[in-house]
Parts: sequence; C-alpha cells; structure tokens
Amino acid sequence: MAPRSVIALATFVAGAIAQGIPLAQKHFDYNNLPYQADTDDGDRGRQFGYNICNSTTENQESKCQTSIINSIDDWCVWSAPEPNSEIGYVEGESVAWCTKKGHGTRLIPQGAITGVQFMKTPDYVQVVGHINQALINLKADDGGGEMDPHGADQRGNPLGGLVFSNAWGGQYKQVIEWHNFMGSNIFCMKACDPAGPNAAHYCEHVFDRIGCQYNAPAAYVDGVFESCEGESQDFPGVYTDANGAVQTYTQPPESLGPISTMPYTARIPKSSNCVAATSSVIFADLPAATGAAAAPSSSAAASSGAPSASGSATGGITKSVAASGTKATGSSTASATASGSTNSASTVAFDIFGAAVAGVITLGGAVLGVALL
Repeated sequence: MAPRSVIALATFVAGAIAQGIPLAQKHFDYNNLPYQADTDDGDRGRQFGYNICNSTTENQESKCQTSIINSIDDWCVWSAPEPNSEIGYVEGESVAWCTKKGHGTRLIPQGAITGVQFMKTPDYVQVVGHINQALINLKADDGGGEMDPHGADQRGNPLGGLVFSNAWGGQYKQVIEWHNFMGSNIFCMKACDPAGPNAAHYCEHVFDRIGCQYNAPAAYVDGVFESCEGESQDFPGVYTDANGAVQTYTQPPESLGPISTMPYTARIPKSSNCVAATSSVIFADLPAATGAAAAPSSSAAASSGAPSASGSATGGITKSVAASGTKATGSSTASATASGSTNSASTVAFDIFGAAVAGVITLGGAVLGVALL
C-alpha cells in the first residue's frame, strides 16, 4: 500500500475511533471546551447545540448544552428548546435551563420554580423540586423522561450534553455520571462526585421508567426552598425488603407494558443542617415569563393539581390510581421543614412523577412508548 494511502487510512480510522467514544468516557476542561462534545453523525444526526457558552449565547433561544449544578441558587436542568414539547421526543436535543446568569444558557422564568431542595451528600449533589414545566417548553401534562450521559447509542441525552460543578473544591469539575428526570411538574438533577468510587451506581441510567422518587428520593415539598446536607441514598434499584434482605430491582422491558406496581418504596435519606432560603432572593436573575406558557391552562391545573400555573402544595408527587381513567389529584406525603428536618419516608406504596392514567401509573417515559436509557 502506498504511503499516502496508509496515512489516509490511519486518519480515517482515528476519526472513526474518536467518533465512537462514548460521551461518558470523554473528559473536558471547563475553560477549554470544544464547540461540540459530540462530533458524530450517527442515526440521530449531529449534536443540536454547542458546549462553548458565554455572554454571546446567553438568551432565551440559547442552544447551550453545558449544564451547571453548584448550589441552591445556581443550577440547571435539561428541557426542550421549543414550546409544547414532550421530553421523550426531544431528549437528544434538550438544552440547559439555569437559575443564574453567567453560564451562557437560557434562564428558567420567574415563578416556574415553586419548591426546591438542594442536597450535598458524601457521594453526590442533587437538586429536586416542583416546577411549572410549561414555562420551560414542556407540555403541561407531559409525564416525563430521563436525560443522562449514556443513551442507547452512548452519545448521551442530550447528544453531547456536559455537566460541570464546583461543589467539590471550588474549581469546576466535569461530572461524568449524572441523571436528570423531568415530568409532571417535578424535577430532579443529580451529579455524582467524579472522584467517588460509586458514581455510576448512585447515578444509574437504567431505571428511566420509574422517575425521581426511585432514582433521587427526597422530600419534594412544594413551597419549601432549602439547602441541606444529607446521607447518601441507597443505590437506585437496591432496597431492603421486609425480612431485612437486600434486593435488587430489575426494570421490565417496555414490551411488557406500563409498570403498574413496584415491590418497594424507595428510602428517603436523612437530611441535616438545612438552611431555609427565599425564592425571590436566590433566583433574582430570573426573567419574567412570556408567551402563552405564562398563563394558567386547564391542562396545567390538571397536571399539578393546582388552580394556578405556578402550582401549589396540593399538586404533589404521590398520586392514587384513578380507576375512571382520569388523572388522580392526590397530594404529596413527603415532609420536611425549612429549618432542617429529617426527611421521612412516604407510606404510600408507589411514588413517582405523579400521573395516573386508566388505572395505571405512568412513569417517566413509559406513557411515551420510547426507550429513555
């Protein structure tokens, strides 16, 4: 083979190998990011947005796909770039929506966040809470789905989506393992310590159909804004049964239909040193909501169990199954106080995002009939 052909072949092979590297195996410096972390052109096409985000990209049309999770007043979630979307269909193109200026992203509108708990544990940081998802471009009744750095093709959801945090030592570190569930006006974003030995276990990506209360169990109290320290949860899918034996749950394939029962209720880890916050202070950067999503709608009220677009404490995550085929309107049974309480486990048999249809609880992504790995 001619030398020129050898060089051409080597270049082609190197490029193919680079494109085939899973997103979770790519490592980047926050101050030296590529324009796009994903340069592949596979079955799902090219990366929708970009990873170099700054003042020139900071607006409500931003396609920034670099997300941040630092503290109760500085975090992002992934959500749709266009209004009235279902997350299961746009997870690959989701963009960062954040609570603070300076990241080159979209900002979550005022009034969208109605309850937040930020938690730092020995193994991860996480932010959970209640959100009017219509204000971040999701259908008001979308049951939800999961974003993580894996996906069936290992390119991540969103494609090329990166997460960074300064929660460990003050300098931005890339979060290799993370997961973010959105749906039914509930959200949870967990970032596992990249130096931790069990990051891949605490930030599992195989339980995409059982939502926040099984992947990121916490208080989820609407109207409460607090930052806490806490113990680490059990690994998602791992639980102790009534006989004291440790069990591992296996999520059934979607071909078997919706998941209607669970063999356990996830243990809510204890919290401590909780500090109450005021939403208008910690979210001072947020812009006013605009457009049709800013007004209450009948579908939003049905999804949240509240009469207003901003939701209320009656629109919790614990729902009873509605035998009539309509959505149940039960309320959350999880509890916490703004002054720092111990989270108590829910006594209900099945906690999840909260939508119940035709006698079957619809989980994050299950109602969509798509794989959200």
